[in-house]
Amino acid sequence: MISVLVPVRNAAATLPAALEGLLAQTYPDVEILVLDDGSDDAGKTRAVMEAAARRDARVHPVHLPHGGIARTLATGLSLARGRYIARMDADDTCHETRLELQAAFLDAHPDIGLAGCLARFGGDPARAAGYNHHLEWTNSLVTPDQIALGRFRESPLPHPTVMFRAEVARRHGGYVHGPFPEDYELWLRWLDAGVRMAKVPKYLVTWNDPPDRLSRTDPRYAPHRFHRLKAPYLARHLARTNPFHPAIQVMGAGRITRKRAEMLCEYGVAIDAWWDIDPDKVGRTVGGRPVRHRDELPPAGSCFLVSYVASRGAAEDIAAFVANRGYVLGRDFLPAA
Repeated sequence: MISVLVPVRNAAATLPAALEGLLAQTYPDVEILVLDDGSDDAGKTRAVMEAAARRDARVHPVHLPHGGIARTLATGLSLARGRYIARMDADDTCHETRLELQAAFLDAHPDIGLAGCLARFGGDPARAAGYNHHLEWTNSLVTPDQIALGRFRESPLPHPTVMFRAEVARRHGGYVHGPFPEDYELWLRWLDAGVRMAKVPKYLVTWNDPPDRLSRTDPRYAPHRFHRLKAPYLARHLARTNPFHPAIQVMGAGRITRKRAEMLCEYGVAIDAWWDIDPDKVGRTVGGRPVRHRDELPPAGSCFLVSYVASRGAAEDIAAFVANRGYVLGRDFLPAA
């Protein structure tokens, strides 16, 4: 059995389409836990949930007091009976073969604890260029190594695209409520514990972009929350993999970049120098560290570089630049923004 966790709150307008896609799945042995996080829309969401349950016994409505998505999903995990747990949001849709293909992938790859998939953007790619760009980037991360090495740049897995083994949650813990994005916290914690993640390289979910989406409205999804969350995990990763630990050098010398990078210092990392291309910064000393021009970057094998430059296209430009200098992703440098 596959258990699908669908958290909802005031989702009467979009939930029918989400459930239609789940009930049309080619994988038949499914329970769909529709987890109502205290909807207050005059019973509209409840009515949709109850009607779906009357129509199909695989739909199980669960009505909860409002406690936020992490607490709602934690309750769903405690109720789920499946050996595989899939996620779905009430405003997204999925292809009819989604669950079958992800379950088959996990069956065929016992070393993989979580299988995602590719997702199409369901919003306006011009109006929401940032979200579209982020989704294109996540779609480029398919293998376990790509996901593991990309995790410190941004969240590498759109939450409603994943399916994971129930055993992984039992062994490493499930959703935690806190001042951070609950899905990114879960990926970082599981990857830190050695859980391998991959994706079925097919477009199986449409990731929509409503204006009231939590990542647009909830302060837990603000950029500084992501950086504060990943700092200790990145520091631990560097302690295991950086041959020059605790010393690193940082690509980027802007104020925001420095503020984010210096979070690592709270966890024992030491920043030796900043690298930049801005003539107003190069040659200065900032925070007791020199700012050098990136063209003077020493050869690979002489330092470990972490890139914190976050402007559009910068990560790709920096990756190409350091690769031309012989730097290898994961061995000599990591993107962290």
